Amino acid sequence: MFYNPLAITTSSLGLHPSHSLPDKIRAAASASISAIEIVYQELEDYALSQTPPVSVHDAARTISHLCLSANLSVLSLSPFKNFEGHSSPLEERLDRARNWLEIAACLKAKYLQVPSQFDTGNSSGDWTRMVGDLQALSNLAALYSVGIAYEAVAWGTYIDTWEESLRMVQDVNRENFGLCLDSFHVAARVWGDNTVESGIREDADLALRKSLDRFVETCALDKIFYVQLSDGEKFVPSLGPGHCFYQEEFPPALSWSRNMRPFPLEEELGAYFPVAVIAHAWLNRKGWKGVVSIEIFDWRMRDESRRPSDNVKRAVESMRKLTFVLESTTY
Repeated sequence: MFYNPLAITTSSLGLHPSHSLPDKIRAAASASISAIEIVYQELEDYALSQTPPVSVHDAARTISHLCLSANLSVLSLSPFKNFEGHSSPLEERLDRARNWLEIAACLKAKYLQVPSQFDTGNSSGDWTRMVGDLQALSNLAALYSVGIAYEAVAWGTYIDTWEESLRMVQDVNRENFGLCLDSFHVAARVWGDNTVESGIREDADLALRKSLDRFVETCALDKIFYVQLSDGEKFVPSLGPGHCFYQEEFPPALSWSRNMRPFPLEEELGAYFPVAVIAHAWLNRKGWKGVVSIEIFDWRMRDESRRPSDNVKRAVESMRKLTFVLESTTY
């Protein structure tokens, strides 16, 4: 059994248009899962699928009631992208945020998940400005009783490590602004490389160990809102022109993230990230007792036949294996 409260993202339960939000909620409720993270696009798709179509706000209320009846809480609405330091007027961005926060409130979501800025052509790396933008966002979110879970993505333009995201959390200095930590982004940033044949960076194990040691020593538990776990599938061949997931305008880690993130320890599907090492540092060494969420983007789930009920079984088996490894291995 997995000892932390367990959540799962809707993306982890299917990626085909026929894999509906209600089906995913029912699948999550059938397992030992206490919360769900809802992807905005899926909520919008659900609203448009109704006859007649309904507003996203009304869809959020319906989904909230469905989750409640299934004994699931809504952990987050995601992903609210490219906010801090963007070149567009702050008031316009806050108007967009207000809409998302209204929907989060309709869902009774605890958090709005905000990945670090990666719009290179339309943003500034001015730290003071980014801090001010995120303070304004946090102040607005507080009016809706919603927290901001800030996540350093591996392809972030200015913030791509947990250290920089922690620095941002400390400088924003708002009670409702904290960290979302994701094992994929940590591993893809300091350990893995999908553009080389080995799939691993030079001195990868040493770099990861030092990063995790720094985390255990310096990251206060009260700055963490929740953590996410996924693995990374090895690219064979490595990512480059001609690969089916290669897009010239995409950073390699973004192509990786959107296509080849299986459940933890699914080695039979090419998973090879040191996710158990990361989980050991976060859960055992640091002692994180809060929510652990599973966030998967697996190309196989675009197959209609891989139903949410099948995918949740993969999640349960993955957590069973991870629990066994964490209990039986000393790192």
